[in-house]
Amino acid sequence: MKINNLLRNPKLVIYCLVLMVAHNGYLMLSPVLHRVIYNAPQRLDNFHSWSDALGFLEAMDIPRFMIGLVLLCMAFTLLMRTRIAWFSSVLLLICIAVANAFILKAHHTEVVYSLITIGALLFHWRHFDKHSLGSTTIFAIISILSLLGYGMLGTLYLGDQFTPPVKDISTAFYFVMVCMSTVGFGDISPHTTVARMFTLTVIILGITIFAASVASIAGSLISHNIQRIFKGRFSHVERKNHYIVAGSSSLAQSVSQGLTDTGGIVTVVCYPGQRASFPADTDVIEGDPSSTPVLERAGAAKARYIVALMDNDADNAFVVLAAKEAGGEDTRTIALVHDSQNMSKIKRVHPDGVLSLQQLGSDILVRTLNGDTLSDSLHPDIFFSSTRSADTP
Repeated sequence: MKINNLLRNPKLVIYCLVLMVAHNGYLMLSPVLHRVIYNAPQRLDNFHSWSDALGFLEAMDIPRFMIGLVLLCMAFTLLMRTRIAWFSSVLLLICIAVANAFILKAHHTEVVYSLITIGALLFHWRHFDKHSLGSTTIFAIISILSLLGYGMLGTLYLGDQFTPPVKDISTAFYFVMVCMSTVGFGDISPHTTVARMFTLTVIILGITIFAASVASIAGSLISHNIQRIFKGRFSHVERKNHYIVAGSSSLAQSVSQGLTDTGGIVTVVCYPGQRASFPADTDVIEGDPSSTPVLERAGAAKARYIVALMDNDADNAFVVLAAKEAGGEDTRTIALVHDSQNMSKIKRVHPDGVLSLQQLGSDILVRTLNGDTLSDSLHPDIFFSSTRSADTP
């Protein structure tokens, strides 16, 4: 049971995915790094030109190095659980799998490993549902710097295949910036097929990255403004004698919808980026559900119930602790217990009621098998009697 709970822990899943993505990036980097370590010192001692210094590299080493480096950066940004980092990691892993299978002719295990990592990311896509301006900006900076590094190294590597030849870093930087911005002055031009194909990749990637970066940053700003508009629509409503549902799990969605259908006033508190899990007309406050100021903003002082329906028991316990500070005298708290073994731990934070679907299901099944009626056993007071009796000496 404990192993099963560990495997379901979102943080553990994310850490495992981050390690897998980072390891894929290292597998792409390591052959190039070994070649650089063994050859670069000798080349630099007899440095005459950048073409000679980089001559020990193979044609695919520079894009391979940049893909591996960017994937390592994306692995760390996955810790922020942002959708753009997830999408970029999947896209880079697909490029790695295709390159290993058809271009680099790598060992089959590396291709299978990349496909397994892609499958794991796709299977756990729900964990990466956050959108933030900071993560989008980091993505844009990493993408532009990576393309700049790729373009400069490639230009220096193919220096003699340009007219005039590119032999210094400043000229390579100038040429790459002209290509990325699609200005096209024409004062430096490729005169071989390889150099022309390389220049085309810089132009295409430059257009794509600039457009994606601007769109993602602008999209985040527009999204935040729209959220402010929707929040403003509910700001004039006085939340009173209502229900606060903390979490965005499937049970939280069902409970909030059920209360709304029966005429109840519901305010949902969930993490940023989880607003789409609920209908458009739902009163949703995005923030940390275990934060006292967030619950105060949800009107916890005048709420009837604060129901903690988070994805794990620890978060539910923290929600109850915050509800004790933010709630009023008549506000009652109910905490969901996923693992019945954590029942005693949840009761230590003194919720007014606990709900264990495991215990409730087994109790209903036992009573059904014994021929008992269920009309009285399903009364809501059964959720409160257990905690009250546990608190009394």
